[in-house]
Parts: sequence; C-alpha cells; structure tokens
Amino acid sequence: MGESLIDGGWLLPIALIAIGILVGTYGTLIGVGGALILVPALFWLYPDASPQIITGISLVIVLVNALGGTYAYARQRRIDYRKGTYFALATIPGVILGVMTLQFIPRTTFALIFGLVLMAVAAFISLRSEPRYATEGDGNYRRRLAAGVTLSLGVGYLAGLLGIGGGIIHVPVLVYIMCFPAHIATATSIFILVFTALAGSLTHLVQGSYGQDWSIILLLAAGVMAGSQLGARLSRRVHGKILIRLLAIALVVTGLRLVMS
Repeated sequence: MGESLIDGGWLLPIALIAIGILVGTYGTLIGVGGALILVPALFWLYPDASPQIITGISLVIVLVNALGGTYAYARQRRIDYRKGTYFALATIPGVILGVMTLQFIPRTTFALIFGLVLMAVAAFISLRSEPRYATEGDGNYRRRLAAGVTLSLGVGYLAGLLGIGGGIIHVPVLVYIMCFPAHIATATSIFILVFTALAGSLTHLVQGSYGQDWSIILLLAAGVMAGSQLGARLSRRVHGKILIRLLAIALVVTGLRLVMS
C-alpha cells in the first residue's frame, strides 16, 4: 500500500477504524456503500497508492458494509429483492470490465474522473423535480424495469472503474427512474452492492491487487461493521427528502475536492 501520511504506531489504526465507522454509518444511511468517502480518504491518506489498490480495498469495504446494511434492512423489510436482483446481476459484467480497465488509467486521471462523476450525479439529483413514486401495478413498470437493467450495466462499469460499488448512481436511478420511495431505494441499493462489490473484489483478488498486507482492510472493516448498523437505525428517523439531499451534498463536496487536487 505504501507509506501513509499518518505515521505508524497507534494513530493510524485509530484513524482507519474511525474512517470505517464514518463510511459504514453514512454509506448505509444514504444507500451508497460509503465509497464516496472511502476512496478520497485512501487517496489522500496514501498518496503513493495506485488506483488498482485503492479501488480494490474500497470494493472489499463496500462489500462488508453492504452485507451489514443488507442484514439490517432485511430485518426492517425494506428491500425489494425481485427488482434488486435483476439490477444486481446486470452490474456484474460491467464491474469486471471496469476493474480490468484500471491498469490503463494513471492516478491523476483517476482522481479527475472520480470527481467529475460525483458532481455529475449531484447535478442530476439537484436539477430533478420531486420524484413521483410508482406502485407495483403501474402500467409503465415494464419500461422502467428494462431501463433500470440497461443502466445497471453502465453502473457496474463505473463501480469497477472507480471502486464505488455503484450506489451513488443506483439510488438516483431507483428514485427518479424506477420511482422507488427513497427509503426503499437506499435499502435495495445496499442489497445490489453485495453482488457488485463481490464481483469487483474477486476480480481484484485474481489480479493480485491486495498483496500480502490485509491489516488496512481488517481495520476499516471493523469500523464499517459497527457503522453500517448505526446507519440503518438512523435511516428510520430521517425523512426521504433529507436522504437525497445528504447524498447530493456529499457528492458535490467530495467531487470538487478531487477535481481541484
């Protein structure tokens, strides 16, 4: 992984666990897996790390977060398993291709692409009008399902390329195109992330992105496991509109920071 900007000793493990808690809480709360926090954090904490290493670690942590979040949301019965499975399977070919593309992208270009993608999604959310929620018997459901599957292919590619899991795009797709209620969208997005992140993590494992040192992943995972449960509990007390606004704010701030770095 290379040298961290934080010296060794007890400070670095505490910082990684704290980042994990933040990633787990915020990521599960807004249904994005937390990579929009984790990737920039690793990017700045380890200035010598390659995009392959950063995204590889991110996808493993997204997987841990998604497993914890899915368990919590399943108990709340807020996951749409049928539609979520369609979208999840559609992301797998894209995420594998995205991971394989990483070797051709330098670190500076990776940061620019990541920042621009975050701001583009934030602009989409901010400029859209109030979403209209559909019902199971909606006559346009089949059209929405086909659109969701098609978009999921592209989401998978960006997930593998940027190590984001795809939640930052899937939540807007579920809310504004599929017309999911925001709370169902965030829960279903976390369920989809299990498949997307697993496919990406296994691809990185085959490519040897993780090396021999798993301590960073274990420390981040410890924090994420606690944070994901907290985020799922908090989501029951936060209004759907606030969840979408939190997502847009996080995307703008993080995207600007990366583009200007």
